[in-house]
Amino acid sequence: MSSTAENQPTGSRLWSVGDGGRSRLKMRPGPDAIRTLTTALDAGIVPDTYVTNGELVVLEQISGAANPAAGDDDVALPLTASVLRPPRLAGLLAEHADIVKPKIDEKGNMSYAEYTPPATVLAPVLARKSWARPVLHRIISTPVLRPDGTLLQTPGYDPATGFYLAANSHLAPIPEQPTPDQVAAAREFLLDRFLADFPWRDHQADRANYLALLATPLIRPFTRALSPFGMIEASMPSSGKTILTGCVGLLVGQRVLTWTDSEEELRKSITTVLADEAGVVVFDNLVEGEVVNSAVLARLMTERTWTDRKLGSNSALTFANDRLWLATGNNLHTGGDMASRTVWVRLDPNCPRPEARTGFTIPNLDTWILDPANRAEVLRHVLILVLDWTANGAPTSRSVPPMRQFTRWAQYLGGLLEHHDITGFLANADAGRDLDDDAGEWRGFLLRWHELFGDKQLSAHQLRLLANPESGDQWNGTFPTTGSGQVVSNKSLGKLLSGQVDRWRGDIVLRREKDSDTNASIYRVERKTDDDKTP
Repeated sequence: MSSTAENQPTGSRLWSVGDGGRSRLKMRPGPDAIRTLTTALDAGIVPDTYVTNGELVVLEQISGAANPAAGDDDVALPLTASVLRPPRLAGLLAEHADIVKPKIDEKGNMSYAEYTPPATVLAPVLARKSWARPVLHRIISTPVLRPDGTLLQTPGYDPATGFYLAANSHLAPIPEQPTPDQVAAAREFLLDRFLADFPWRDHQADRANYLALLATPLIRPFTRALSPFGMIEASMPSSGKTILTGCVGLLVGQRVLTWTDSEEELRKSITTVLADEAGVVVFDNLVEGEVVNSAVLARLMTERTWTDRKLGSNSALTFANDRLWLATGNNLHTGGDMASRTVWVRLDPNCPRPEARTGFTIPNLDTWILDPANRAEVLRHVLILVLDWTANGAPTSRSVPPMRQFTRWAQYLGGLLEHHDITGFLANADAGRDLDDDAGEWRGFLLRWHELFGDKQLSAHQLRLLANPESGDQWNGTFPTTGSGQVVSNKSLGKLLSGQVDRWRGDIVLRREKDSDTNASIYRVERKTDDDKTP
């Protein structure tokens, strides 16, 4: 980070004196002080100042930040951008400049005395929203692909992206065009050493999906694609879920959150965490069997920006949704719209005590990855694969399954993996759909409805009467219930059915029509037969 003022305008009142290069600023009290300080700040009298969303910020090292002791710890970036307020600005001016004001003695002789601008000067200066300072979009801790396909790897501010890259003394420069030997070594390290011992449920698909998630933060500025929710799920504890998320978060910074079923609390958590610079947000260690079914999270995954009220005020905050969102847990499921917004990485150690396994290619990987030098080794090999891909034109994949809003992401990451002969990307999509708890419940209900009544038309009221507990459970437990297990009311059932109209659940679908006499909604279940199926 710089230590002197730069880009001084011609005729300004800034100049450097002494070996320390401190700027000296003459300032007369009153309105002139406001004009003079504004010009000085625009000229960079305080080093490492930028503008973000119309506010002047200063880049600062974080002192006393502890190194993570485990993969599920929060990982802060080494730098932060602090919005300048009058007290902080006064301190920075005293640190970096000699500010003086005219002083006339009793004989009329003028000299200059040291001067600290008061809040009546500092506050009006900082109130403006237009600055001549460079725009700072993000602080990053790892090299990333610029939109033009080149690698941002020189520490410091990058005008092309508005990113500031923190220095990494453990990471040597990456060649823009890696040699075949370097590419082969990177592939061998990642596949045969780093990821060799994870008990992937589907070896090729789960491993490929994880590599895609690992590379996503590094190439996002280039792909400019929305990325899906990453579910790192296992059959039992001690399978390696947290190591996988931690390996990503330790590279790009991570915030670890506790999952909540409250949509309001989840919304607040998202707004709070987006104010941080961490590149990965992890909902760690969800309750076993948890169903991730959140309208708030589903909306987040498909929006490029997130706007919400600032906590404690009526003003709105808007953040770029440029993070990677992950969750870990055992035997997890999805529901609602999250099923089509999720990529699965599943582990299954298939043994009674996974924690007792031995003979790993990299022993104690959970502590090995905490060493910055080892993290740099992982990062270097991933970046070599990325740069070899871009050096060959960054081909995209046309064979990946469509993913609605995430198709662009799938095509780019699929292209990267195919270029390096890493197969199986998204090949477990059907298995992931089987984990859609919501879809399974609705399919079971509609199948039973069709078994009982065929294509007979029924209103929500009639259907609810047929679920009267006193008549016995002819629905075999498939009829929709509340969270407490009670059969839903007429009104709730009507809303639920409306939300499922024309939505296929496998080979079965709910249809709605209007009763010609009452204008009420009536429903029937339609099931596709073998004769109806397209060859």
